[in-house]
Amino acid sequence: MSSDSSLSSSPDNSLGATVPQAAAINRPMDLVCGANLPSHSLIFETYGILNKARSNAILICHALSGDHHVAGINAEGKVGWWDHYIGPGKAIDTDKFFVVCPNNIGSCFGSTGPTSNNPRTGKAYGDSFPPIQVRDWVESQKYLMDHLKIECWAAVIGGSLGGMQAMCWSLAYPDKLKHAVVIAAAMRLSAQNIAFNEIARRAIQSDVEFKDGHYLDHETSPKQGLALARMIGHLTYLSDDALGRKFGRLVNGGDIGTTEKELGEFEVASYLNYQGDKFSQRFDANSYILITKMLDHFDLAQDYNDDPAKAFGHAQCQFLVVSFSSDWRFSPLCSEQITDSLMSAGKAVSYIKIESDQGHDAFLLPNSRYQKAVSLYLSRVSNELEESSL
Repeated sequence: MSSDSSLSSSPDNSLGATVPQAAAINRPMDLVCGANLPSHSLIFETYGILNKARSNAILICHALSGDHHVAGINAEGKVGWWDHYIGPGKAIDTDKFFVVCPNNIGSCFGSTGPTSNNPRTGKAYGDSFPPIQVRDWVESQKYLMDHLKIECWAAVIGGSLGGMQAMCWSLAYPDKLKHAVVIAAAMRLSAQNIAFNEIARRAIQSDVEFKDGHYLDHETSPKQGLALARMIGHLTYLSDDALGRKFGRLVNGGDIGTTEKELGEFEVASYLNYQGDKFSQRFDANSYILITKMLDHFDLAQDYNDDPAKAFGHAQCQFLVVSFSSDWRFSPLCSEQITDSLMSAGKAVSYIKIESDQGHDAFLLPNSRYQKAVSLYLSRVSNELEESSL
């Protein structure tokens, strides 16, 4: 669910400077909740070149706190959150594919969301932005697909909440994608995951600056609550082994054996406080509440008599499913359930479990076996495109 852990430096074969684009969708969009967006805009980035057949496009779906800047280096000098995997000669090879990554509606990085002006009122939506579901994100992405005049995605790829979008694409528009790459995802959240999200929302709503969601009208922000929410979330994206290896019981100054007044702050505490404070400067609280609720309500098989095999019966694409051994938020069991359901539906699916001690965040981080698995799969996709053009 995390996807804002941008890497501190760009690896070799970086795409270099990137420039965001904007798509103005000037037609109404009906949301699953029954509300209607009269218009909306999407900020997105593209990499690589769209071929003459317009058949080599890959859609990248971001997770909870992600954005459109998935590769290269933006104007602020920030490296894309998946730069290790997207670029010339990388797993998602921009010498072969045209890669598209939008910031989804309801988020806060330029696409229409709670911080945007409501054309009906002339004021920011704030907490009045309508509830959204994963299906709404897919529908908005379909509008972007039309805007770019792409008839079919070569692949739709996403990790965590991004993987949920990839699965939803395979059901909502089965003839509009050839492959779905579903990474560290689940067909629905567990009660424990929903509980973590509720605690995070309560942390935000308990901040005195939240103002019942109207903080924009008061020109303030519930930064303390949002920082705490992020600390809770960030902790669950990591594994005990990764935290132990990186921090152990180290302290910033002081010594465990000194008096209480002289004790320093544990480095793991300092790290979490830093992550929380940094996040509260860049993300919107209403967006965080909106998207975590969307996560809670995602249930792939809900409209198919709770039968995931029946749901996947509508899919026409091939699948790659990836899990990580130490991911305890979306455990390998979740990916195995997706794989089993696809097999029961008679679909072509490949599954790999990657050994990693990085927890849920492993899907964002460098890992040679992970990179090879995605690279080999997409090489097959590229070969299919070449064969179809003969």
